[in-house]
Amino acid sequence: MKGVFSNAILSLMRKYELTVVLDGKATASKKKAASEMVEKVVAISEGKVGKIEDWGAKAAGIYLHFPLELTGQGAKALLAKVAVENDIKKYLLVKVK
Repeated sequence: MKGVFSNAILSLMRKYELTVVLDGKATASKKKAASEMVEKVVAISEGKVGKIEDWGAKAAGIYLHFPLELTGQGAKALLAKVAVENDIKKYLLVKVK
């Protein structure tokens, strides 16, 4: 029965892209902590994180980009967690077709 449930979850997986903006003065440890938080929430939701890209510092801050595979519930859980993170100044989660 577990295999059937796992296949049902996989069929509900959608591709997303999450971009977060950290404070421009964020240290490497803050970037690592933000990345680990995203990875942890995605893992709990049984999703996947692709190759994380550090887009570097821009006028608004330091940009990190995460390609993701999540269920709708996983995306909601991730947004709830990202919204309350003090180190994340801005974020955008987009569903990819």
